[in-house]
Amino acid sequence: MKKLLILLLILLFAGALIGQLMVQDSGYTLIAYNNITIEMSLWVFLIALLSVFFLLHWTLNLLRGSLRSGQRFRLWSKGRNQRIANTKTLKGLIALSEGKWWQAQRLLTQAGDKSELPLISYLAAARAAHEQGEDADCDDLLHKARDAAPEAEIAVGISQAQILLSRGQYEPCLATLLDLNKKAPKNTYVMKLLREVYIQLNDWSALSKLIPELRKHKAVKPAKLLKTEQRCYSNILEQSISQLPAHADNEEKAKALGVAWHNMPGQLTSDDVLARHYTNLLVSIGAEEKAEVAIRDLLKRNWDDSLIALYGRIEGSDAGKQLDFAKGFLNDYPMNPDLLLTLGRLSLRNQHWGKAVDYFEQSLEEESRPETLSELARLLQHMGETDRTLKLIENNFSLIGNGLPQLPMPDKAPATPEAVMSDDHIHAKPRFKPIS
Repeated sequence: MKKLLILLLILLFAGALIGQLMVQDSGYTLIAYNNITIEMSLWVFLIALLSVFFLLHWTLNLLRGSLRSGQRFRLWSKGRNQRIANTKTLKGLIALSEGKWWQAQRLLTQAGDKSELPLISYLAAARAAHEQGEDADCDDLLHKARDAAPEAEIAVGISQAQILLSRGQYEPCLATLLDLNKKAPKNTYVMKLLREVYIQLNDWSALSKLIPELRKHKAVKPAKLLKTEQRCYSNILEQSISQLPAHADNEEKAKALGVAWHNMPGQLTSDDVLARHYTNLLVSIGAEEKAEVAIRDLLKRNWDDSLIALYGRIEGSDAGKQLDFAKGFLNDYPMNPDLLLTLGRLSLRNQHWGKAVDYFEQSLEEESRPETLSELARLLQHMGETDRTLKLIENNFSLIGNGLPQLPMPDKAPATPEAVMSDDHIHAKPRFKPIS
């Protein structure tokens, strides 16, 4: 209130002063231009000048206000569109997570057309289109995403590769990933996808070259990487045989297999899984002498029931040494049925018939197996012990008849041939009882 009063006093004082000056001397002002002259008092000129100033000032403020109003409208309109786009993006992502593919594609596509950051919307919309099997729409949305954010080429390329991989389009997927790998050689996710594509394409040679990069950049966990290596080189070993001409003999196969084995990374030749696979392949092509050496090395490192069982089936270069090697495990595994079965078979190779019977009987006693029963029965039959063979089969008939359905069986047959051929027996209805 005091400030307003002071201001009024100042204005009154200024007005009185100016009025007094105007009375004392009105002044004179002349404006001449060409033949035009304008004469007026100084005070009129000052008042006119002040009026023009205020008029221009008001006009400029009016124009500035109009411009600001237009700008505010544009900003409001832009903000409104952005809010609508954000809302649609959120709803579209929710629909995508709920599996509502059509709704998600529609909302996310609309959001991408108006959003300041359309990349996320277009990529998510492409995923929704892919889930519906709309490949053309999916590719179009990926193209829009690439155009909207050229700097996000790697992200768009990865999404495209994922979609191609899930479609089963492995060749174009591989081309996309190889291009991405050149542009981003340290991208671990691109490496993971390359690994998957190589496996799907059975391109084990390319996968073997990728494995060192996977290990260097720690793209996959060590346990998974080991399984990848085992799978890769197991197939490389198999291909070394399968890719040979059809007329290749076993010696050529063994040579090719040996080359593939020795070309593997050094640490993998000590891997039990690969060594066992290599051994089985040697056995499959008849290279049993090499397989015997390989199994012996494996058993020295780690005991394995399946390996000792396989050791008894193959024929090494020296049957005596082979038997002695197997006997060396008796102290540690005296009651192992696989070892006892193998010792029985190796005893047969060395023509130790009695010892073979003992080993087979011990193995059968530890674990009743049709395989062991068959070996023992065959040996006893060849030794001429028919009664013993029949008794053995009778005592272990459950091993032979296991899995047979329950069916009615006749009573015991008559004791004499005459009774069997009698008319009463022929015409009599057989009496059946179920087998238990």
